[in-house]
Amino acid sequence: MFRFSEIKKSFLVALWLMFLTFPIMVIRVNTIYKTIEWRWERMFMVGIGAFFLSFLWRYLHKKKEAGEKKAEEAGTLPLAQRLIKNRQFSIPAAIGLGIFIIAFPFIFSMYQTNIMTTALIYVVVGLGLNIVVGLAGLLDLGYVAFYAVGAYSYALLNHHFGLGFWAALPIGATFAFLFGVILGFPVLRLRGDYLAIVTLGFGEIIRLILENWNAFSFGPSGIANIPRPGFFGMDLSLSQSITYVYFLMIGMAIFTIFVVKRLQDSRLGRAWIALREDEVACQAMGIDKTRTKLSAFALGATWAGIGGVVFAAKTTFINPASFTIWESIIILCIVVLGGMGSVLGVIFGALVLILLPEYLRAFSEYRMLIFGATLVTMMVFRPGGIITDVRKTYKFKGLKDKQPTV
Repeated sequence: MFRFSEIKKSFLVALWLMFLTFPIMVIRVNTIYKTIEWRWERMFMVGIGAFFLSFLWRYLHKKKEAGEKKAEEAGTLPLAQRLIKNRQFSIPAAIGLGIFIIAFPFIFSMYQTNIMTTALIYVVVGLGLNIVVGLAGLLDLGYVAFYAVGAYSYALLNHHFGLGFWAALPIGATFAFLFGVILGFPVLRLRGDYLAIVTLGFGEIIRLILENWNAFSFGPSGIANIPRPGFFGMDLSLSQSITYVYFLMIGMAIFTIFVVKRLQDSRLGRAWIALREDEVACQAMGIDKTRTKLSAFALGATWAGIGGVVFAAKTTFINPASFTIWESIIILCIVVLGGMGSVLGVIFGALVLILLPEYLRAFSEYRMLIFGATLVTMMVFRPGGIITDVRKTYKFKGLKDKQPTV
C-alpha cells in the first residue's frame, strides 16, 4: 500500500503543474472589450487530473519494480522469450502469421497495404541501424543520409541512363556501402556525444547538397516519375504494383532478418558486441577496432541504401524534404523502443512506430501527444525495449565423479 508520503508527492506535483499552467489555462484576455476572464474551473481540473495521473504513475512504477524483483528472485525469463522457446505455441503462431501475411493485401485495402509496405521498409532500415547502434554501440544520428543515397541512386540512374529497379538495387546498396566507409574513417576515434554530433552533421551535409545542387539532384523540386519495380516485363496496374511491392518487401525483410541474425551470431557480431561493451578491453583482446567499426558503418549503411531504393520505387517521387533529421530520429526510436540488439524487437518497434500514427489519424489533434506519451511510457516501464535482447549464457555443470574401477 502507498504511504502518506507518496500521496503528498502527488499533491505537490499537482500544485506545481497548476502554478505552471496558471497563465495559460486560467487567464484569458478579451482584446475587443479589454477585459480579463478568470477560468478557475480549468485550474482545478488540471490539478485533479495531475494528482490522479501522478498517483497512477507512482503505483505502476512500484508495481513494475516489485514484479522485476520477483522475477529476478524466481529466475524466470521475460514473457516474449518464454513464448519463443515454447514450441507448442511458436509453431502454430508462425503458421498463422504466415497465412495472415500472405492474405493481407487481398483482405485489406490498397491504403492499408501501402502503409504496411512502408512499415516493412522501416523494418529493413531499422535492422540496418541496429547493427550500428544496437550491436556495435555507435550512436548514428545521420543514418538517413544513406537512405537518401540509395533513393537518389535509383532515381538518377533511371533518369540519366534508364536503369530499372533490379539493376539499380545493387548499385544503390554499393553506393551506400561506400558512403558508410567514408563516414566511418573520420569518426574512428570518436564516441558518445561527439560521434552523434559528427554523424548528425554528415546527414545534414548530404541533405543540403541534394537541396542546393540543382544541376545534380534537381534541388527542392525533386525527381518524379520514378518507375515501380517490374515483374518480367509485365504491365501492372496500380493495385497489382502495390501488392507486388508488398510481397517484394516481405522477401527483403525475411532476407534481412536472416543475414542480420547470422551476422549477430558470427565472429564479427561478437566483435561488435565486445566493442559496444568496452572499447578498451575489446582492443586489448586483439580485435581490430578500425575494421570492426568500419564494417558496422558499411554494413548498416548497405541496408539503408536498399531501403532507399525501394522507397523511391514505391513513392515514384523523391525530394530532399523526405530525408530530414526527423527520419533519422524515427529510425533510431525504432531501434531503441524495440530493443537494442534484438532483431524481433526492432521488427515490433517498426510496426508500432509506423502503424500507430497512421491508425491514430482519427485523433488528428491529439495523435502526436498520444505518440509521445507512448514513447515516454515505454522508456519508463520497459527501458530495455519491447523485446529485450537476452545475452547467451554458458553454464559449466562440472564433471561427474566417477567411481574407480577395480
